[in-house]
Amino acid sequence: MSERPLWNDLWYGFLRAGCRLAAVLGYRVRHTGVLNIPREGGVLVVSNHQSHLDPPLIGMGGNRRMNYLARRTLFGFGPFGWLINSLDAIPIDREGLGLAGIKESLKRLRRGEMVVVFPEGTRTPDGAIHPFRPGFTTLAVRGKAAILPVAIEGAYAAWPRRRRLPGLGPTHVHYGPPILPDLVAKLDERALLREVERRVRACHAVLRRHPVFSEKRRATEASQLSGGGAPGILPGSPVVRGKPHA
Repeated sequence: MSERPLWNDLWYGFLRAGCRLAAVLGYRVRHTGVLNIPREGGVLVVSNHQSHLDPPLIGMGGNRRMNYLARRTLFGFGPFGWLINSLDAIPIDREGLGLAGIKESLKRLRRGEMVVVFPEGTRTPDGAIHPFRPGFTTLAVRGKAAILPVAIEGAYAAWPRRRRLPGLGPTHVHYGPPILPDLVAKLDERALLREVERRVRACHAVLRRHPVFSEKRRATEASQLSGGGAPGILPGSPVVRGKPHA
């Protein structure tokens, strides 16, 4: 149960509604697999990391409040520091959670809340999912929490690391079936890490099959190939037909 005052929950709800409106207008955001979000209990939300847009994009898809991690130095960064502090973000050290961050994350998981983590450790440099770093699974095991795999597609194209300000473009989020606490407890750390990464990649594959992304990839490949050969010709390349995901 939440230990926050009512005004804080109302503030979070107000910001989530505002972000949803902005995301629909600017990013044509689409959330799928929402019914996979557990209705109660501690949940460690694990996602790939494409841009600064990821935390609000993940949080606005469901009705449960999510807890975010933020570097400790950001809390002193003017209005942004005030904002993340008002959202009760969890301060972390630059090189990892740190002892205080681990304790606070476990505290919130044990009281039945949701905590979002990005195991890649940093935003992707090329849009692909990079290997997950170990350690985050300990939070789910010790917190007796479920693990919810999530994937984002389109956010990298809208706001890649090399760009200072965000652009616009379609962005989709998919929530996969959760790994329930009983299975979390049975798997050793290495096996659990592999399973979580496999599920996040599976969610990402679902998104990439959607026509809005598959057609864009085909157009990019055609443009790259035509630049070095006959214009518009894709010799030997297979035709990929995307299908809308559920």
